[in-house]
Amino acid sequence: MSRVALVTGGSRGIGAAISTALKNAGCEVAATFAGNEEKAAAFTAETGIKTYKWNVADYDACTSGIAQVEADLGPVDILVNNAGITRDAPFHKMTPQQWHECIDTNLNGVFNMTHNVWGGMRERKFGRVVTISSINGQKGQFAQANYAATKAGDIGFTKALAQEGARAGITVNVVAPGYINTEMMSTIPEKVMNEVILPQIPVGRLGEAEEIARCVAFLASDEAGFITGSTLSANGGQYLA
Repeated sequence: MSRVALVTGGSRGIGAAISTALKNAGCEVAATFAGNEEKAAAFTAETGIKTYKWNVADYDACTSGIAQVEADLGPVDILVNNAGITRDAPFHKMTPQQWHECIDTNLNGVFNMTHNVWGGMRERKFGRVVTISSINGQKGQFAQANYAATKAGDIGFTKALAQEGARAGITVNVVAPGYINTEMMSTIPEKVMNEVILPQIPVGRLGEAEEIARCVAFLASDEAGFITGSTLSANGGQYLA
């Protein structure tokens, strides 16, 4: 019997690569999105992966959305907390709204999603929770006090929850990507990319979304049952934790 996997923010960028990798590994996959219905529809048409629209920052929306996924596909065995936003600003210019929007999606969203599948995983004595953090949650980054705080918080959440899930057959892990070749990175000027960003990365290139997806697919597999509470850094050697 195939596992059911739920990937938040799973129809674009790294999330789309994760959704596709899990489908290729034999999972029944559901992918959430928050806004772009056109791209979500195109993703479903291309991959056959069902997409569902809700905001992970809304606990009740997560409850009802997960209930619909489980009605369609079955109980969620694998949760990938990938949805995330940035609201960058130097701290002296950062607004309370920018702070709270980041916290609500990137940290509260991880609680909202995980809390709604945790009970079922405990009852079935199996679960995989993988959260996408960031290199900037490990080392910090200028103008990202909000984002870095959430991504560091995701790592702390994972370390604590892994200890609760271990005896119930649930593993809880983090993948912390570095700079990945996604649509967001394509907006960076070539000069900045070549003279500022790439020189910081020892392997000399950006990562690919599929490389992050392979990390997630492994941690979500039955073969990774002895790995829990871990952070897998995939950053080309830019930051060695």
